[in-house]
Amino acid sequence: MVAVFNKELLSWYLITLKLRETVESGIATTPTSNKSIEFPDQIQQNLQKQQQEPSESLQIVVVNGDGSFEEGLKSPESEWVISIKEKLERACQDDVAGTWAKLCIYKVPHYLREGDDKAYFPQIVSLGPYHHGRRRLRQMDRHKWRSLHQVLKRTNHDTSLYLNSIKELEEKARSCYEGPINLSSNEFVEMMVLDGCFVLELFRGAAGGFKHLGYPRNDPIFAMRGSMHSIQRDMIMLENQIPLFILDRLLGLQLGDPDQRGSVAKLAIQFFDPLMPTDEPLTKSDRNKLESSLGCTTTFDPLFDQSGLHCLDVFRRSLLRTGPKPTPRVWIKRGSHANRVADIRRQQLIHCVTELKEAGIKFKKRKTDRFWDIKFNNGILSIPRLLIHDGTKSLFLNLIAFEQSHLDSTNDITSYVVFMDNLINSSEDVGYLHYCGIIEHWLGSDAEVAELFNRLCQEVVYDINDSYLSRLSARVNKYYNHRWNAWRASLRHNYFSNPWAIVSFFAAVVLLVLTFAQTFYGVYSFYRPPI
Repeated sequence: MVAVFNKELLSWYLITLKLRETVESGIATTPTSNKSIEFPDQIQQNLQKQQQEPSESLQIVVVNGDGSFEEGLKSPESEWVISIKEKLERACQDDVAGTWAKLCIYKVPHYLREGDDKAYFPQIVSLGPYHHGRRRLRQMDRHKWRSLHQVLKRTNHDTSLYLNSIKELEEKARSCYEGPINLSSNEFVEMMVLDGCFVLELFRGAAGGFKHLGYPRNDPIFAMRGSMHSIQRDMIMLENQIPLFILDRLLGLQLGDPDQRGSVAKLAIQFFDPLMPTDEPLTKSDRNKLESSLGCTTTFDPLFDQSGLHCLDVFRRSLLRTGPKPTPRVWIKRGSHANRVADIRRQQLIHCVTELKEAGIKFKKRKTDRFWDIKFNNGILSIPRLLIHDGTKSLFLNLIAFEQSHLDSTNDITSYVVFMDNLINSSEDVGYLHYCGIIEHWLGSDAEVAELFNRLCQEVVYDINDSYLSRLSARVNKYYNHRWNAWRASLRHNYFSNPWAIVSFFAAVVLLVLTFAQTFYGVYSFYRPPI
């Protein structure tokens, strides 16, 4: 057998072994013997050598069947090499082809969430493994079990039906999350079933009524009351997502129809509708005009678009339901920069509202329910109405974090937020946009809105060549840089800003004309006096 000791333990082992041999051989058993125990010279030399050598190294002792032993030394350098090899093996496992391809539920990078943890971390309910088991979120667990109990009671199903079905998808579900998940197979499957049924109960209750699902009218969670807004805000966070195919499978089991792709996405859009950053009502004629101007139907139908990854991705797709987008303007040559990194020095797209006003650009509210659909024609910047409430910050931050993390995602939300951040530099900018009907907010002051937008884009870097607003920004900047537009705007601001200024201007012009006429006739009469 093999045992590993350090130097000190080996010394005590040798001493004990020698004492046992001495006792068994009968040496020093005479009471009158005053001789001290003597060790062979080889053992004494070994002990002295062991005391002189450092104790950090490990000693391998191989004890044979006849009681003899062999020694071997394991150096710290060899342990270091083994440690490096183990780390390389783990890196190789992480780098296996396909490991990153299915990843879609990310942990928010530290450089984005610094100082804004509350915007990214759930405050009431946890979904998925990232925040599973947190102490302050455990209170919602009993309501999750209530939802599962209600599902089983309503469907007359056994728990094993859901557990076995989700266990088939365990490996696929684990690959959607970033990093190792410290949960056993049973714990992970239980979490997916419990959290998934909880989410579906909320979705179906918001769509058809919780009373229809068997919940009492005064239920503390499964009712449309004040806490529902906080739950919705938690459920839209990037780190608090469940793969959509898990929800599809669970809904199919509940309804007895396995083909439910698209149904959960449709329920999710309806559930998260209160978080929409706009509520601009459109008449039927307005909607028809909008769709005809885009050249196609712009209604997002999740039953046909079944490529959603999770609820946040579905909600983002519903926000961006759109027809053809303009081709982004190329700011730099693409020849040798096909794989370029975004240049943080070129993040500025447009000037602020105050500066654009001085250049003669007007602002107008655009009547559309697509808050990102900004237009610029003939010096008029038309921007759809934007609603800002206490959940807007968390919503935009998580949408931006998803676009920054997911390679196959466009940066449309990021482009819009950066554009608005450029427009808003002060409370005066917010006040003027509010005066134009473009911004409606429920925050304390215009200064808070300005600070919100200025903080949304901190540490966010993206390529403006991929922005859908790059061409529009180029036209706005071209208009801004034309001096005649600035002079005309200055004239209008100084002399035509109100009726009294207009009257004063024309009075001054008339007085100037009369003075010129008087001077002319005075000079004319001097050189050509009347006969």
